Amino acid sequence: MDPIIYLGIDNCFASKRWVRPMEWARVISDLGLKHVEASADTECDPLYMGKAFTQDWIKETLDACAKFGLRVNNVYSGHGTYATCGLTHYDPRVTRRFLDDWMKAQVDTAKALGAGFGFFAHGFEEMLLQDDALYRAKLDELYNTLSELAAYSKAQGVDYVGIEQMYSPHQPPWRIDDAAELMREVYRRSGAPFYITADLGHMNGQQYFQKPTAEDMARAIVSAREGNPVRRLWPGTVHAHDIYQEAVAGQRTIGDAVKAIMADVEAHPHLFAKPEDASNEAWVRRMGCYSPIIHLQQTDGYTSPHWTFTAENNAKGIVRPEAFLRDLKTSFAQADDLEMPPKCGEVTLTFEPFIATAGNTFDLLDGIAESVRCWRKWVPKDGIRLSKIEL
Repeated sequence: MDPIIYLGIDNCFASKRWVRPMEWARVISDLGLKHVEASADTECDPLYMGKAFTQDWIKETLDACAKFGLRVNNVYSGHGTYATCGLTHYDPRVTRRFLDDWMKAQVDTAKALGAGFGFFAHGFEEMLLQDDALYRAKLDELYNTLSELAAYSKAQGVDYVGIEQMYSPHQPPWRIDDAAELMREVYRRSGAPFYITADLGHMNGQQYFQKPTAEDMARAIVSAREGNPVRRLWPGTVHAHDIYQEAVAGQRTIGDAVKAIMADVEAHPHLFAKPEDASNEAWVRRMGCYSPIIHLQQTDGYTSPHWTFTAENNAKGIVRPEAFLRDLKTSFAQADDLEMPPKCGEVTLTFEPFIATAGNTFDLLDGIAESVRCWRKWVPKDGIRLSKIEL
């Protein structure tokens, strides 16, 4: 596969500022970009806005795109869907409402715009994380829900639909193997392709959920007994943490506690990441070819700050466009996996700059403009084939 590459932007930066389609389209055009990810936060959330307004918004968006020569490549969920367990809610009525009234409604919007659809809209409550069987059962439910959505999207003629990878155990897929399993299962169950959105800043959390060794746990207990508790210690379950606390208090021997903790760790594999899960290079090499949308943000590797690609941010950041594009080429060069959906025919490299409530809009636009200049060195024009990008 030799996908078509576009450089685009999520209009989430325009939320509560340039809210009308003609306004955000004008701003994006002035920044030198022609491809847009339409965020639900920028006045197209189906539950907040309702059907009548959404139809008007679609028309206004198509008019604005025609005026400024833009294309909406994708519709995307925003912060609103983070406020609930959503598609994995404990009450099936909520899950059904989310699927029918939010997800399918956004698929309909994407269809009307000739766009793809991406999202994240679920969370696994803590009680599920404490029990491997409960966790797997809820994950199976999620696969079935996403399979229904994938089938609906295919029937509506929306080519690309997929879910964003996240940072931590309560928001799967957060590991590379999780993402592969999810895509395989949804594709198998629905017969419809289902993809992943890779975000270059969403690999920072996994470093904090690495599987501890017995030596790690023993040292942590000794250190805590000496009055220097280890921060970000991750034994996994509440049960394992209770054992650790008992050992610190002297109610268990270190050897007995470590043995019990490690047994619990092995019984709950869903709570622990591998080192490669914390690497955006590893994610792109493995999952880039299954990511029709890739969110671009500069990051220090420890947080997900959604920095722009200014000289100042690049000096302290870890994302390098040339290295990223090399990894993306490696991903598309890997052998086909017939259990996975087909590799993507196009990839929109999508800036996702956030602005704080008290942020300076002039600085933000300057930062985005500098980001565009930075990436245009490597993606000189939209619609270029990946193989034609010179590195």
